[in-house]
Amino acid sequence: MKAVLQRYGHDISSGLEAIFTNKMKSLLTALGIIFGVAAVISMLAIGNGAQQEILDQIKMVGVNNIIISPTENVVDESDSESSSEDEEKISTKKFSKGLTLQDAESIKEILPTVSNVCPVITFNYSAILNGKSKPVVLEGINNSYFELFKINMVQGSVFNQEQMENGFPVCIIGDNINSVFFNHEDPIGKNIKCGQIWLKVIGVVERRDFTASASDELGISSTDNKIFIPAKTMTMRFKNRSLVRTDEVEALMASRNNNNNKENLNQLDKIIVQVEETSDLNATADVIRRMLLRRHNGLFDFEVTIPELLLKQQQRTKSIFNIVLGVIAGISLLVGGIGIMNIMLASVMERIREIGVRQAIGASRKDIIVQFLSESTIISVSGGIIGIILGIVLSKIITGFFDIKTIVSAFSIIISFGVSVFVGVIFGYLPAKRAAEQDPVNSLRS
Repeated sequence: MKAVLQRYGHDISSGLEAIFTNKMKSLLTALGIIFGVAAVISMLAIGNGAQQEILDQIKMVGVNNIIISPTENVVDESDSESSSEDEEKISTKKFSKGLTLQDAESIKEILPTVSNVCPVITFNYSAILNGKSKPVVLEGINNSYFELFKINMVQGSVFNQEQMENGFPVCIIGDNINSVFFNHEDPIGKNIKCGQIWLKVIGVVERRDFTASASDELGISSTDNKIFIPAKTMTMRFKNRSLVRTDEVEALMASRNNNNNKENLNQLDKIIVQVEETSDLNATADVIRRMLLRRHNGLFDFEVTIPELLLKQQQRTKSIFNIVLGVIAGISLLVGGIGIMNIMLASVMERIREIGVRQAIGASRKDIIVQFLSESTIISVSGGIIGIILGIVLSKIITGFFDIKTIVSAFSIIISFGVSVFVGVIFGYLPAKRAAEQDPVNSLRS
């Protein structure tokens, strides 16, 4: 290395001198590389952020989970073909109670591939304590819920068997509930009023970051503003949609006449099923569909979703999207390299006399090549460094202003910088070779 610097040090310094002599031209030449590297880093950062969000969502929905939820559009299996006898169909339409606790218990008892089943009942209430009132989400669940979604307890404990079986008025609260009503003091053993019922706090769950792209359809939701109670407590002390009251029937008929019925009449809002092995997910989901279809008198008033498979499909789609983004950004690097070649070719034509003088005083063709090649390489390396800084800044701006998660990886920096150097060398070699091939006599005459 020392010998190389001694041999070609003057040629490299001549290249540096030419760059500083023509600062504006050198900066304009480097712009293509600067924006190309910045584009590659910021685009890959967006792609990495999107993939990380999906991985986080997969963790949040738990491993091997199946979500069973009620649907608004009820489809009769026997109605596979259209018929003009609509009135007769309506009069003989089958009845289904919708999703019930018995459905959840049957899935747990019958299917050997299932490890956990959790019924979920959700209502919106107002929590009240010491004059403070706050809208909350009240969820009736069992202890499997915390295992299914990998939710850890920071204080207290989960429900015991007696509390779940007998519907005791106990609850586990989220971080926001703890902050608003108890100011992060020890809430264990204290009471909070929800609706008309006083609930004793026995536990507090950890705070969980929640992204807007996550959805309840996949079984994902923030726990921070929730109060969890046993499912039996919900049906016994709050509301049980499976029980029919006269006033509710009248209200239902009125809403049906007005075609505005959107009330959920299912006892459960969803059932979360965890399968022991990933390979059994599709088969178990198919068995659950057929089993629930028989239990619901042939009515498809439910939907079976496998969140993990949906998210992995999204991940594959985003991976392809990331490749496309990288290729598009890489094209700008290629354009930047062509810009370097064009400017360097023009520079050769402008400096023919300088080339002739250097050759006349003993500079070899290698010296001329090294001089011009060092110019293009230094421009591309400098552009690459500036582009890295600009790309990182752009990623931060995208996150701050557009609320899009970005992750700048070392891989994207190394790749973009390496490509920028490679482009500078490759596209700088042709002008350097052309400069070295100039006839010194003709050069001095020009």
